[in-house]
Amino acid sequence: MQDYFYSLADAITLSLQGDEVYTCTFHGEDSDFVRLNRSAIRQPGSVQQRSLSVDLMVGRRHAPGTITLSGDFQWDRERLEALMGDLREKLPYLPEDPYLLYATEVQNSETHGDNHLPAAEDAVAALMAAGEGRDLVGIYASGGTYAGFANAFGQRNWFSSYSFNADWSFYHKKDKAVKTAYAGTVWDPAGFDRKVEAALLHLDGLRQAPQTIAPGVYRVYLSPTALYDILEMLRGSGFGLKDHRTKRTTLLKMVEEDMRLHPSVTLSENTGEGTAPNFQEAGFVKPDHVTLIESGRFCNCLVSPRSAEEYGVPTNGASGGESPESIDMAAGTLADDDILPRLDTGVYISNVWYLNYSDRSACRLTGMTRFATFWVENGEIRAPLNVMRFDESIYRMLGDQLIDLTAERELILDAGSYGRRSTDSGRLPGALVEGFTFTL
Repeated sequence: MQDYFYSLADAITLSLQGDEVYTCTFHGEDSDFVRLNRSAIRQPGSVQQRSLSVDLMVGRRHAPGTITLSGDFQWDRERLEALMGDLREKLPYLPEDPYLLYATEVQNSETHGDNHLPAAEDAVAALMAAGEGRDLVGIYASGGTYAGFANAFGQRNWFSSYSFNADWSFYHKKDKAVKTAYAGTVWDPAGFDRKVEAALLHLDGLRQAPQTIAPGVYRVYLSPTALYDILEMLRGSGFGLKDHRTKRTTLLKMVEEDMRLHPSVTLSENTGEGTAPNFQEAGFVKPDHVTLIESGRFCNCLVSPRSAEEYGVPTNGASGGESPESIDMAAGTLADDDILPRLDTGVYISNVWYLNYSDRSACRLTGMTRFATFWVENGEIRAPLNVMRFDESIYRMLGDQLIDLTAERELILDAGSYGRRSTDSGRLPGALVEGFTFTL
């Protein structure tokens, strides 16, 4: 597949005319998908797809286009030639792009992930065994994802990664279910069993009569999954240079007023240990690690080539959206066995949803609890809680109200597959928070 892409890139290079230059990116996947409901297979399937995107440039004018590849080199080359012709016709009519920037210094790279994936039938058999006698609903996705880059200057980059994601729920009744996931690059039966055992303990808790508590402030525990969803809100608008320079970032107070998070909070873009490609669409190679927040203080922005050109600063290889793709939060000191004792009396939150900003400038979020959320007394789960709405600031939940982060972190792979399997990931601890505000 790598050689096939490089051969197509060579064909583009040979087709250039006059002052034309180009960049092109390749995306591909070989994925197995299995949907389950009531602990039975409902929809198995496999997806093999490859696409090639080209940006043809003359000076500051550029025209992008994409084709889906068939695997037949002659046919794909002919379709690529037709695409180049279409782009060439458009170029004279397009305006100049003042912020166009692409790599001209050649930085070749190859990263080949090791394929240690289980056979799909073995992973699904494990899921079905876990769901025996229960209502297990979910999806299993696994396989290789591939990315490539090439340009007119001879740069060639390749990246492959192999991962699996078992994302499922044990359904109880009505709105009560235990949602969990087991994801990674190497299937560990013992690790999967631990996930199942923890989910079954929560399923037993859901069988008790649900409880409603009054709005107010409570000590809470946010699972790594809940924290990942909360940080998803920050990813889109918190770290990009463009958002910072236009003062649209939700972390503006950290930059302009030296607002700080708890000293134990260190966030980074950890490309070196993620599943996303280590280069971006304009050909800039990403560093293995970019520290975003260090010991509670804002440290660095993610800078795309366009923002670099607009604001006259170096790019650090960020993609166009300037959001972390491999977000990483440093661990704390709270042992997993101490979560409930330290929570003592309060709310255990497994999942959240319907997140939105209630006050962007204050980085305040509102959302709702989902699935297995429990009322805890004296370090023991007493009852499942009915749905609660919360409204809380990042500066509180990860700032002065943060008690501790867990010593164990969880790898979370984005389960998105719209268009193609997502390669976004997070490696996060859970968080014990004091004075968390529930409004409904």
